[in-house]
Amino acid sequence: TAHLLSIQNIITRNRGQSYGANDVKKLTPELVEQLLPNQNISLAVKSNLMVMETLSEAIRKIEKTVETQVRPYSEYQSLTDVSGIGTVLGLTITLETGDIKRFAKVGNYASYCRCVGSKRISNGKTKGHGNTKNGNKYLAWAYMEAANFAVRYNPQIKRYYQRKK
Repeated sequence: TAHLLSIQNIITRNRGQSYGANDVKKLTPELVEQLLPNQNISLAVKSNLMVMETLSEAIRKIEKTVETQVRPYSEYQSLTDVSGIGTVLGLTITLETGDIKRFAKVGNYASYCRCVGSKRISNGKTKGHGNTKNGNKYLAWAYMEAANFAVRYNPQIKRYYQRKK
């Protein structure tokens, strides 16, 4: 993301027009030279493009390797059947959770995932702030992303969400 933003910033500064993220991803070295005739600026953008491509390739290889290792787990298969959970979120949830049997109750797992409130109320007054930072922040992120994707891309879930909102 940093390299993509850097390229966008360079193009905007030198051409006076904004350049979208999807447009940056479609750039080729030849197109960069046409857009930015200054040799040094063109070199900076091409270097950022090469770094982006190298990092993207490394990420693809890592994801493929990890998925190959995790695919046999029944937990992973069940997770990826859920609307909103794709490959990356399924891998994240499976690997960050570990052995689910280590949680005595469902509530313990939900708490570990930071998916429950930690409010303590007595006589209508809040007592303390609870343990809001306890648990696994990566699982919290993964479940929030899954919920957002489900609402965005599944019409049935979207209707339910709109009704409950």
